[in-house]
Amino acid sequence: MHAGHQGRHQVHAGQQVHAGHAGHQVHAGHHGEHQDHPGGQGQHPHTPGGKVSWAMAARATLHCLTGCAIGEVLGMVIGTALGWGNVATMALAITLAFTFGYALTLRGILKAGVDFRTAFRVTLAADTLSIAVMELIDNGVLAFWPGAMDAHLTDAFFWAVLAFALFVAFVITTPVNKWMIGRGKGHAVVHQYHH
Repeated sequence: MHAGHQGRHQVHAGQQVHAGHAGHQVHAGHHGEHQDHPGGQGQHPHTPGGKVSWAMAARATLHCLTGCAIGEVLGMVIGTALGWGNVATMALAITLAFTFGYALTLRGILKAGVDFRTAFRVTLAADTLSIAVMELIDNGVLAFWPGAMDAHLTDAFFWAVLAFALFVAFVITTPVNKWMIGRGKGHAVVHQYHH
């Protein structure tokens, strides 16, 4: 048993440290116990009442943004190649944005050894609101920017507007993720499977 690890766990009132507690195995319910330490000692930043940094919220948002950007660009390329109209192309881009956004999170949770059904439920809970806000802002900018949806993929104008739309979506979605993580939701749910 690590000396530092032993010291942290002896502060639990009336709780004995198990001799077989080698390494950093987490007991059921132990996650919640960290919040009761006097003075916030050992409190995780992603738990309710913990301090959530903007950097943590930005990383969670960037994770979602990566999947969304891949899906959107792919959707635009496919829609344009097939000669679809703006509405159909945008619908495909949004669908693929959700698909890739979910896929990135799901992959990380599955790597932690979680079964697919649980991983899928966690992914939906973690990313749905974040991706929805991001897509609403992103596609709103594209839809209302004059000429953006009519520009060709070969036009630098289209890519400039898309980049700006993704940037605005990132800026607006980051506070949403910060709020969710601070309440133990969103990527705070994913975080506990990475320990």
